[in-house]
Amino acid sequence: MQLARTGLVDVGGRVYRVLMSASQPPVAAAAVGAARGRRTFLAVLINTAAANVTTSFLWFALTFWVYLETRSVLATGVVGGAYMLLLAVFAMVFGTLVDRHRKHRVMIVSGVVTLAAFLLAGALWLALPESVLLDLGGPWFWLFSGIILGGAVIENLRNIALSTTVTLLVPVERHANANGLVGTVQGLAFVVTSVFSGLSVGFLGMGWTLAIAVVLTAIALVHLLTIRIPEAPPAAGAERGPVVDIGGAVRAVRAAPGLFALLVFSTFNNLIGGVYMALMDPYGLELFRLEIDGRVYDVEVWGVVLAVTATGFIIGGGLVAKRGLGRNPIRTMLWIVIAMGVLGAVFTLRDWWWLYAIGIWVYMALIPPVEAAEQTVIQKVVPFATQGRVFGFAAAFESAAAPVTSFLIAPIAQFLVIPYMEGDSGRATWGWLVGEGQSRGIALVFVFAGLAMVVVGALAFFSRSYRVLSTQYRAADTDVSGGTPVDAETDTAVDTDPGTRASSS
Repeated sequence: MQLARTGLVDVGGRVYRVLMSASQPPVAAAAVGAARGRRTFLAVLINTAAANVTTSFLWFALTFWVYLETRSVLATGVVGGAYMLLLAVFAMVFGTLVDRHRKHRVMIVSGVVTLAAFLLAGALWLALPESVLLDLGGPWFWLFSGIILGGAVIENLRNIALSTTVTLLVPVERHANANGLVGTVQGLAFVVTSVFSGLSVGFLGMGWTLAIAVVLTAIALVHLLTIRIPEAPPAAGAERGPVVDIGGAVRAVRAAPGLFALLVFSTFNNLIGGVYMALMDPYGLELFRLEIDGRVYDVEVWGVVLAVTATGFIIGGGLVAKRGLGRNPIRTMLWIVIAMGVLGAVFTLRDWWWLYAIGIWVYMALIPPVEAAEQTVIQKVVPFATQGRVFGFAAAFESAAAPVTSFLIAPIAQFLVIPYMEGDSGRATWGWLVGEGQSRGIALVFVFAGLAMVVVGALAFFSRSYRVLSTQYRAADTDVSGGTPVDAETDTAVDTDPGTRASSS
């Protein structure tokens, strides 16, 4: 008996999903009718980028606002860690939803919930004085921040759906390039966000920043309603199952030998990311302080610095989009992880603004290849029907690493390392390494976090899982599973000519 596989076929200008004989060459979802698939993917990518811009705009603004008004590293660390923790908690739910529903419908739900959350946060801002919202000891600060973070977390449901649309719409040989394009667009979004978040908080305040976020979220949602993604109703949607299908995700991961190791490798980036989340903004806001005519410009300058350095995202993603990730994306990922560790250990050795800026630029250029490598491997070795759960499992697993380090590092830096480095003992012991300038305690944390990342990344090369996964990637079938035929124009299941449907024999 031969197992049937599926693909998209362009007949008379319409795209249909049909079953093909297993003896035929495997066809990726966008291998046929590529022009239409490319246009649809680009529309989805641009819309998701717009939603990400809005969410990041408000997220960055909240972080800047909290630190500038409270001067508390602990508060920014908790807020940043809470975001990653919520993402880790809900990622499995998101993955299950993506597998059980059409991707377009999932994206719409995400946009509606995010818009509702931002509207609720705006209502709280109008109802309560700013001093009440900034009281860390009161409930309103945590409720206000939690609602904004909740909306930002729900928006990530779109990102998991976007990863599966690469498989659905893009030929398999172009997956790495498409994932690199995702990194490029996200980098461009980061540039815009970094500039306007700082300027908005500095010149307009948090209230108008919230209003802008609400308007942009609504515009992105309206545009999303005009996009059509050709996809049959997922088979998983007709099955009864838990809201969080952990078992299904685990089975899908175990079905691909070495895939769990890939998720572990990807967490290396998130481990140091947790340190950056807690300490990068406080360090930058202290380092880039400009006083003109008695007024201090810190968040404005830091926002511009982030915008300039975020061009590294564009360069890194653009290189992947153009050149791919090489024959073994897993090896590429580990070398980049090691480079990130070296970078983290050296870019704050001295209290020099240009060293910090260059370090951030290089770090951001390295992020897109790491993310693209993971997505490319999953898209190749995991069947399309279970990719949402696997991407959700991966997001949960990796996101859990950042809040652990963020929650751990923020109080350690605030109450132990920073006071220690401000004293004579700390300066005498570590002054030769990190100098004696401002924020040397934060610099010392960066050094040790980076060195730990180098060691862990190097050890991964000698693991059995690395060898198994590399072999699995090279041998994987470039297949896309599907369901019933679907008309790209009407987005409904149709019957195709029996001659195009291969039966099992």
